[in-house]
Amino acid sequence: MDRKVTIEPTKYSKSWPWKMAWRDSRKSRGKLLLFIASISLGIAAMVGITSFRENLLQEIDKQAKGLVGSDFRVRGRRDLPDSLLQQFKSATVKHSKENYFASMVMFTESKGTRLVQVRALEGDYPYYGAIETNPQEASQRFREDRYALVDEKMMIQYDAQVGDSLNVGALTFEIIGAITQIPGQTDVSSSVSPVVYIPYQYLEETGLIQKGSRINYVHYFQFSEEVDTTGRWGKMAKLAEQKGYDVETVEEEKRETGEDFENLANFLELVAFTALLLGCLGVASAIYVYAKSKVQAVAVLRCLGMKAKQAVRVYLIQVTLFGFIGSVIGSLLGLAIHMYLPVVVQDFLPIDLVPEPYWPALFVGVLIGIVISLLFGLLSLIGLRKISPLSAIRLGFGESKFKLDKALIPIAGGIILFIFLSVFWQIQELDESLAFSGILIGAIALLGGIGKGVSWLTRKLVPQSMKYVWRQGFSNLYRPNNQTVILITALGLGTAFLATLYFMQDLLVQRVSLSAANDRPNTVLFDIQSEQHEDIKKLTREYDLPITQDVPVVTMRLLEVKGYTKDEAFNDTTVSISDWAYSREYRVTYRDSLIDSEKIVEGEWIGEVRNDSVYISISEGFKDNLDIELGDELTFNVQGAILKTYVGSFREIDWRRVQTNFLVLFPKGALERAPQFHVLVTRVDDMMKSVKYQQEVVSKFPNVSIIDLELILKTLEDVLGKVAFVIQFMAFFSIGTGIIVMISSIILSKFQRVQENVLLRTLGASKKQLWTITIAEYFFLGALGALSGILLAGLFTTLLGQFVFEFTFIPNASQIGIVFVLVTGMSILIGLLNSRSVVRESPMEVLRREG
Repeated sequence: MDRKVTIEPTKYSKSWPWKMAWRDSRKSRGKLLLFIASISLGIAAMVGITSFRENLLQEIDKQAKGLVGSDFRVRGRRDLPDSLLQQFKSATVKHSKENYFASMVMFTESKGTRLVQVRALEGDYPYYGAIETNPQEASQRFREDRYALVDEKMMIQYDAQVGDSLNVGALTFEIIGAITQIPGQTDVSSSVSPVVYIPYQYLEETGLIQKGSRINYVHYFQFSEEVDTTGRWGKMAKLAEQKGYDVETVEEEKRETGEDFENLANFLELVAFTALLLGCLGVASAIYVYAKSKVQAVAVLRCLGMKAKQAVRVYLIQVTLFGFIGSVIGSLLGLAIHMYLPVVVQDFLPIDLVPEPYWPALFVGVLIGIVISLLFGLLSLIGLRKISPLSAIRLGFGESKFKLDKALIPIAGGIILFIFLSVFWQIQELDESLAFSGILIGAIALLGGIGKGVSWLTRKLVPQSMKYVWRQGFSNLYRPNNQTVILITALGLGTAFLATLYFMQDLLVQRVSLSAANDRPNTVLFDIQSEQHEDIKKLTREYDLPITQDVPVVTMRLLEVKGYTKDEAFNDTTVSISDWAYSREYRVTYRDSLIDSEKIVEGEWIGEVRNDSVYISISEGFKDNLDIELGDELTFNVQGAILKTYVGSFREIDWRRVQTNFLVLFPKGALERAPQFHVLVTRVDDMMKSVKYQQEVVSKFPNVSIIDLELILKTLEDVLGKVAFVIQFMAFFSIGTGIIVMISSIILSKFQRVQENVLLRTLGASKKQLWTITIAEYFFLGALGALSGILLAGLFTTLLGQFVFEFTFIPNASQIGIVFVLVTGMSILIGLLNSRSVVRESPMEVLRREG
């Protein structure tokens, strides 16, 4: 009698999936190591930058007083009234003052001239930190006599030594020390604006204080103890601010400096996050191919009674475990990067930064690595639950395709949310986080779409006339297990980042260099006093130099806008006039015609005073700051004389031109009798003539300053080179991750490539032909990835040029060629190196192994 037999499903312990995950990983650990590497580099970049940012902000907090050098400082374009100064002094124990301004100096021995920032100092400033010099005692001794401290880099540039002489205006000073560090100054700022310190008591004798000279007056104060800034001192500070002075405390300096460098750190973190996202693509690609190779194993486990969810859990445990290992390695590597990063960015730091581990960044790095592994692993592993037990005995199970299902929707949503939260955690700004996340996701989607489109088009458009080996390499772009989408995305994103940097750096330099090309002016003389005017014009002609522009300049302040004084505008909520519009000093000119950098966009230019009415022209970009329209009344204080004017027109100004442009332009007949100085613009083609011309100008007219555009260009190139080095250092992680993604894609598709080569070898293909096919495939992949990235870089550079730097991006064929060759060559090289074993294996070895 037959008995009904009930087969009980196999029961698995809770620990069995963990054991199975470990056992199954033994043969796959080499492949999973690439998965670990993809995560490690991105996590390393994030942990390193986050640690650097937090360490920097902590040090700024500790060394804040050293950045200011005092408890607070008061700065303005005119000196503090004696009454207000005495009030500040009564609330403090120490006071120092400093006047600084731009001026030419001459090294007596070498006759070299340079535009510098002259600082005339009186008192014991700095009270915190120090003016670091070589020798160190010079920082105090220079105050005792006619001594000067000179920027160390400038001394090296002009081959000057301690003990040499320096002409500052009408006086000669002995160089007593070389400046190595000033409170709050960075190496980059010292390159752009080198400093010369002189004692305050000799300032008048230099003869550099003239009418129209642009001088900054600074007073430094030290408290005896903590002061209540809301009390008496707070009222004095508010009064000074109302009078147009900047009152800067340690807390304000700390906050502003922290914000500046936090922005730098945020930018670097976004670069690091881009590398991490590339790593995520590598994870998704690696797990996709890895999961496809496990179809038969899952089917067998299903035959043994394992549920679909348990099968997914086995491989999810593997992915999570290796993700944890990768994120730990990446976090530790990030700490090592943090120890080195201050050396990379030291030129941009105003403080000495001693790196210290920031442990929260390490723990967050590990957590992010695990989340990445789960989210991007699930994209591929979720399909394993669709595997039927019958797949264990079906032929062609390796070709099974995973279909999209509803479970992918929350996973994709989780990935998008992860990207946004990661960006927001770094920059703490909602709008910027949404914008960056959107741009990044959009760029990846665009590159992925290009990859998909290329794969589809190659199937349709492979030319039959193409040589066989090249046609075969071209066809590999759409073969099963092709790498087209992932490699074009990875290569394209890395290429876009580096190419944008390359294009922008070159454009910023060209923007200045083009100004000096095609016979355009390259030398500007300013602060020329009226009594010197004709003599300097005569000297310029003696050197056979053209006088491109000769412009009078008058300084004034704004008293009223549409009848509103500063206080009235501040108290009236119906007007929106910027406070600084009243506080700033205006430098204006007068003439009866426009120049070629100006164009009237609204109203009419009236070049002469009409019926005692003065109609002025305002820069279009300045219109909103004054909240004005045509016909509105503006009243100026022209060095004591009150002048009423009316807005006659608005101008569009090309500020990129090397010539004098002004926010406010007066007509002829309004300012001729006002105290004024002149600006002269010329062009010097010969370097030796330029040196001699500048030397003679400085010798005869020491108060006149000279802007040498060639020197500015050289300085700009130096600064941009330093910026580029920092960004390229971080870009290494993006490129490195992209290379790992490429290597992992090649290795994980090795089985498919071996099968193809067996068939080709069996059909009579030689090793040379197989190598040619490989070169062709990776040439096409590299070329398409490079072109996609260059396309994105062109778009990014165009947008940055249009909306940030206000210039038009014109593609440079040589730059595009360099980027294209480098990326394509790298792709071919990596493809060949990783395909060696595939090409070398004989058909019999493969068939025996498969059998």
